[in-house]
Amino acid sequence: MLTFYCMPWSRSSGVFWLLEEIGQPYEIELIDIRAPEGVPESYRNIQPNKKVPAIAHDGAIVTERAAITIYLADAFPEAGLAPPIGDSRRAAYLTRLVYCDSVFDPVIAARAQGWRYKGGNSFSFGLFEDMVANLEKVLSNQSYAVGDSFTAADTQLASGIHFTMHILKVLPDLPVFREYVTRAFDRPAYRRYAEKEAELAKQVTPPPQFQSP
Repeated sequence: MLTFYCMPWSRSSGVFWLLEEIGQPYEIELIDIRAPEGVPESYRNIQPNKKVPAIAHDGAIVTERAAITIYLADAFPEAGLAPPIGDSRRAAYLTRLVYCDSVFDPVIAARAQGWRYKGGNSFSFGLFEDMVANLEKVLSNQSYAVGDSFTAADTQLASGIHFTMHILKVLPDLPVFREYVTRAFDRPAYRRYAEKEAELAKQVTPPPQFQSP
């Protein structure tokens, strides 16, 4: 049994896409993190900070996007979404995947909130400008997060770049980023996920940028 705790159009979107790439049956538990009354306290038994996403698989609970992605791709190797242990590509795969959570997301959040800080040593995630330069370099030299083949890391990186560049409008709108997102999204699993998420979004509180005036 695989249960997915999620909220449409949130940080759970990349894992939603990943589940469609894996192609295994799963159940959805909607967690309306934007509900006026808040998230039920009982959800802390799944996610201690009452955040999404989270999964429960055969009794095991996994939280944090990087951990969920690593877990799912390794649990279902037949999907071919992760270089196996011993593969030379595994190092880059893990690096790019964890980078999404440990660097990309926090520097984007800091910039979106107007934080200003000097020097890359003040915070573990470093500088916004360094993150942008790194991703521009990586994606200028290869088609995907790990070389020229799609992996589970791309479900996290491409969804993050798309949201922060096109919707949040914090990440610079660079051709290399646009081309990467277009390439990564051109997959049947992505289209299935997008349709399902749009339907689910009708059942929960929309984010501010999608609400009617």
